[in-house]
Amino acid sequence: MRLRGRDPRAAPASSAGAGDARRLAPPGRNPFVHELRLSALQKAQVAVMTLTLFPARLLFAAFMMLLAWPLALVASLGSAEREPEQPLATILTLAPHSSYFDAIPVTMTMSSIVMKAESRDIPIWGTLIKYIRPVFVSRSDQDSRRKTVEEIKRRAQAGGRWPQIMIFPEGTCTNRTCLITFKPGAFIPGVPVQPVVLRYPNSLDTITWTWQGPGALKILWLTLCQFHNQVEIEFLPVYHPSEEEKKDPALYASNVRRVMAQALGISVTDYTFEDCQLALAEGQLRLPADTCLLEFARLVRGLGLKPEKLEQGLDRHAESARRKPRGRVSLPEFAAQLEVPQSEALQDLFSLFDESGSGEMDLREFVVALSVVCRPSRTLDTVQLAFKMYGSQEGGSIDEDTLSSILKTALGVAELTVTGLFRAIDQEEKGRITFDDFKRFAEANPNFAEEHLYPEQTRPPSCVHPLPAPTPNGFCADFSPEPSAAGMEPFRKKLD
Repeated sequence: MRLRGRDPRAAPASSAGAGDARRLAPPGRNPFVHELRLSALQKAQVAVMTLTLFPARLLFAAFMMLLAWPLALVASLGSAEREPEQPLATILTLAPHSSYFDAIPVTMTMSSIVMKAESRDIPIWGTLIKYIRPVFVSRSDQDSRRKTVEEIKRRAQAGGRWPQIMIFPEGTCTNRTCLITFKPGAFIPGVPVQPVVLRYPNSLDTITWTWQGPGALKILWLTLCQFHNQVEIEFLPVYHPSEEEKKDPALYASNVRRVMAQALGISVTDYTFEDCQLALAEGQLRLPADTCLLEFARLVRGLGLKPEKLEQGLDRHAESARRKPRGRVSLPEFAAQLEVPQSEALQDLFSLFDESGSGEMDLREFVVALSVVCRPSRTLDTVQLAFKMYGSQEGGSIDEDTLSSILKTALGVAELTVTGLFRAIDQEEKGRITFDDFKRFAEANPNFAEEHLYPEQTRPPSCVHPLPAPTPNGFCADFSPEPSAAGMEPFRKKLD
């Protein structure tokens, strides 16, 4: 399975002033993964700085926090419901969100933020947080999301009697290679927002803290061991929503995201926090950084198909695929199988599997990919389903080439060498293996993927079609629409 290279197709503008939106393209890198590799010289620098500058910086930071604590305690005394007089403000939307160091603009602007209620009980830190009057979200309250949105709306429409609210609309940390889907919370009030973009133009990226990569303490340690660290905070012009955007928070969020991506010079993508969970799911087949399955999941969502509901139809799809000659189906047959009308979105999904451009795809590959998306942690269930579809009539056995096809689809990569794995399973050298053989081997060797497939074999050239050369700061090439002047003021401010 791979994504065939195709020119982005023009899409109709979503609203007045939105411009001619080009089709969203998948990023060349997994936005939820950060790989940090230090050269020998950099390791030597870190070793020296660990014994010299690091402890001094750490003690200074702790001292400043302790110094700020009594001041914040005194300032926060009084009624928590008191509405302080503040200059007229808008909601600040900040992106890309990539680290806890993104708290820097919060401290600079003294904006309120949205954070979990448990944070206010942390000694010292809780007092400091209360001073900026955050909007607290309670995980134990089933109605917390609605209450949070209502509180944001109340403050945003209070005529400037509350501090600005700074929101990270991505909802999770990424590696800044693209902007993922914005959550609509900041845009539901329908008031103007001011986009704020962050850049960390450092030669060594010790800032990024994603779901897969260096941990929080390691990030702090390595960052404090650098001679200097740069951050750029750019306040873009206030964005005034149109009447259509006020009625459609998702449209409003999408258009603001495009403006911010254009300012950053990076791509926008429909990947979401849920894709992060897919990419990092615990299973015996760990998805590589360049997997096409994130793109597959995005396309499935674009059809309005929910993977959790599709899981119930996996056996039906698998049986249909098994009965087809070599599993081949045309676009109309594929539409009938999914019970959806033919559309551009369906064509995009179909093209993901139509490698040769022949107008046919292997339905078995779709079923395997769908099984991984629906149940990413249940590797053996996916493999068993694949054996049922690909296996011969004599015991459901498969050969090495077929195993390669199954695992390439399950991992979402274009190339994969499985010779070592196949030989390890096929101890009797029959040239074919059954699911029982695979299951016994997997249960006896739970780390078989790391031993026989990772890391070199599962990192082939990306299955995504080649993108233009990245900009010098390592960001993805820009696939955003041309900038539009609608709803924007003619100035911007940058702070280094």
